[in-house]
Amino acid sequence: MLNFIREIRPFSTTGLIAGTFFFALSMTPGLVPRTDVFQGIVTGLSFAAGYGIGVLTIWLWMYLGLPRMSAKIKIYSQIVSASVCIFIGILFLREANGWQNELRALMDMEPAPGMQPLTVALVAILVFLAIMALTRLFRFISRIIIGRLKRYVPPKISYLAGLVVSFVLFWSLLDGVLFSLLLRAADSAYEQIDELIEPEAEQPANPMLTGSSASLLSWEKMGRQGRRFLSARPSSHEIAAFTELKTMDPIRVYVGMGVAESPEEKAALALEELIRVGAFNRNLLIIATPTGTGWIDPASILPLEYLHRGDVATVSAQYSYLPSALSLLVEEEYGVEMARALFREIYDYWSGLAVDKRPKLYLHGLSLGALNSDRSFDLYDIVNDPINGAFWVGPPFRKQSWQTITANRVPGSPAWLPRFRDGSVVRFANQQGGLEFGDAPWGNYRMAYLQYASDPVTFFDPRSFFRRPEWMNTPRGPDVSPGLSWYPVVTMVQLALDMASGTAPRGFGHEYAAVHYFDSWLALTEPSGWTSEELHKLRDHFSEIDLYGP
Repeated sequence: MLNFIREIRPFSTTGLIAGTFFFALSMTPGLVPRTDVFQGIVTGLSFAAGYGIGVLTIWLWMYLGLPRMSAKIKIYSQIVSASVCIFIGILFLREANGWQNELRALMDMEPAPGMQPLTVALVAILVFLAIMALTRLFRFISRIIIGRLKRYVPPKISYLAGLVVSFVLFWSLLDGVLFSLLLRAADSAYEQIDELIEPEAEQPANPMLTGSSASLLSWEKMGRQGRRFLSARPSSHEIAAFTELKTMDPIRVYVGMGVAESPEEKAALALEELIRVGAFNRNLLIIATPTGTGWIDPASILPLEYLHRGDVATVSAQYSYLPSALSLLVEEEYGVEMARALFREIYDYWSGLAVDKRPKLYLHGLSLGALNSDRSFDLYDIVNDPINGAFWVGPPFRKQSWQTITANRVPGSPAWLPRFRDGSVVRFANQQGGLEFGDAPWGNYRMAYLQYASDPVTFFDPRSFFRRPEWMNTPRGPDVSPGLSWYPVVTMVQLALDMASGTAPRGFGHEYAAVHYFDSWLALTEPSGWTSEELHKLRDHFSEIDLYGP
């Protein structure tokens, strides 16, 4: 009877027990709230990981020739283990909605009515079965290759070589064929979306505005995100509602994907357009690197333009149609070439101007834009004539300078809001500010980071697979759930899916609020001429304004 069960059962009992345990742990809170579907994906991946570890453990035990339990004891131990895991799974599933609502309360969100177990279970099963299908396809391919190799080489060598060849072949099929087809389809779809000309995005009539008939940059080739960015520019009259001093219309220049072929050609056009519209006569010049789709957060530049009464010029260049996550999958250096070409073109011209006549030059970027903005220049190339600084928001976890600064922070300062040296060059801020504080005054070159402790794009760490991230230590960020605990493998899966969930409200997760941009630009650029009452009124405006619509 035991032999019959062993032959017909499709799954490993030990794997299912370990998978059930991981299933339970996956219900614990992450950095941002999850929908039922995303919880199902997290649970399915975690279950598959646990199952794989269980199967691998049994295989290793047998390979090493360790003593085996008798069939009777094995059955009893499996029944006990399965009962314990199922009990834990039910208990954690029961507590899951409470954990999610605790996290939602931290983010000022309405409590969720309740997690739907059937939805979670169905999605988890589909994810698990898909992974199992891929796994068994790999095993099928490897068996064929190993069987062929056994004819020519010793068994142990054939197993090792067969597994290596199978992995290379299997990955080539997935990455070179399936992934490429999906990527091309996505690129085509997002390119068509980018070409849409929305009714509210009207071509500028003023010849001194980018996109007008007199502009060097075509309105039709600007792209959807470029037209949105240019159309959202405030007028001097709108800015004048908050100050009695003189205001002017801010300058915005955007280079879409279709305006030229090479990054160098696009950068040259950007410089010519900046010169044409008088950007180098402004007080501030911002090189803003967009996200993967070419999107620039509406809340990011607007507060700066108000703070400096319109005396600001901003330039940006698109390098992709794809969302940041897909852009990162395509190529680690995706977008760097465009960012470097734009910086080099503008910096070379800017550095040739008289120091007392040129604008202050800052870099800016959100998410993938922050990563590529950081990679756009080499500090050693500008050390003799440095720019004025950089403001990077929601820096991705792969940003090397951010990693280095965080790792070398002042002892005792938390990883989610580090202090670096005396604060004269690098400062960090979150929802509660931080850029205004430093043991020493701001220097001439200033590097500022705005990051939320609940931002998974910033605080995802592949090493959480096997070790606890430092940002989980006490004290924790004000927007991180006290119920968030570290579990090997599971925590990494949770954080990876949190990056894609997008369920946090403004001011939490990877959704940065206009008022926090306002506070950061204020501390970083120190605009003059404002009274405390005017600044308070302006800050209230950015606390209440909705820049994203329905």
